[in-house]
Amino acid sequence: MGRFVEGADRSQATLLPECLDDFIAEDNPTRIVDAFVDELELASLGFEGATPAATGRPSYHPAVLLKIYIYGYLNRLQSSRRLERECQRNVELMWLTGRLAPDFKTIADFGRSNEGGIRNVCRRFVMICRDLKLFTQAIVAVDTRHHLIVTHEVTNVGSDRSQLSPMAKAARDAMGKRKIKALVDRGYFSAPEIKACDDAGIAAMVPKAQTSSAKADGRFDRAGFIYIANDDQYLCPAGQRATYRYTSLESANLLETHTYWSSACPRCPLKSQCTPADYRRISRWEHEAVLEAMQLRLDRQLDAMTTTPNGRTCVRHPQTLDGSTHFQTRGLGHVAAEMSLHVLAYNLKRVIRILGFVDAMRAMKLAGA
Repeated sequence: MGRFVEGADRSQATLLPECLDDFIAEDNPTRIVDAFVDELELASLGFEGATPAATGRPSYHPAVLLKIYIYGYLNRLQSSRRLERECQRNVELMWLTGRLAPDFKTIADFGRSNEGGIRNVCRRFVMICRDLKLFTQAIVAVDTRHHLIVTHEVTNVGSDRSQLSPMAKAARDAMGKRKIKALVDRGYFSAPEIKACDDAGIAAMVPKAQTSSAKADGRFDRAGFIYIANDDQYLCPAGQRATYRYTSLESANLLETHTYWSSACPRCPLKSQCTPADYRRISRWEHEAVLEAMQLRLDRQLDAMTTTPNGRTCVRHPQTLDGSTHFQTRGLGHVAAEMSLHVLAYNLKRVIRILGFVDAMRAMKLAGA
């Protein structure tokens, strides 16, 4: 073949077979996966089969199958059939499993039977990140400095409105902090949820959805009416006072609201710029002060909803973690375990990038602490 680089003869026998470990670079992330799983107490995390049965055919140790799963999600290999093929031909997986090659059904059954254990492994890694002091300030579920996912949840509820306080509280507990900021998009806006965050010592920052067409139609919007707390009245753009009229209870979410309007509305020279009705009615929730305090926080941090200090968006969704557009499994429990694997793989990559390989390998020793 002339002066081309030539490969070895396929039929050439070797006296001393090459060591499999020689094929895995010293800074290969596969070594991190191996060290992390080896330090875990799988039985206490809820994995089945951690103690071998006295009779019957020997089974695969759950550590072997867990390593296969984590490696797969690190390398976008989520299918059990693809993992089966990779175990037979992928040198990294051969090294990781000790040349074991479970079939796809064994791999899939492990995932279905150990959903709780997989989620606990993800939580354990978050605790390691907390012990390493990698969390600075949480924004809902993503740390703003290192962009590590603090907590996550899978739900079949079609709206985000009821998810704010549960996720914010989970993030606070995962970080071991008493107070955090919960910064999310307007899809999470819910007055009761914001109040629940405030009661829990969590500073919610949620822009309010613009549902009124007044401003678009060229009329005064709600921001033009200033509440005077001492008098329990509103000052309108025309300089008139809107006084309290009655209290009502919204049937949909049981919010107690107070309604105000001014007697001067019918004769007001600015009425055409205010309302097409006889009176401009202003509704105020009984805990409106909580929403007003939140708006002040947003006003002080005008770019809060667009970027973090490092210029990265705050809220992440599952498909943005590794390019996936859908889950492989069905059912809430199965999807929750799959999501935990996505999050674990994402956080593992981030920690290696933040700490470097050597320090990340040393940090894995904390897994069994």
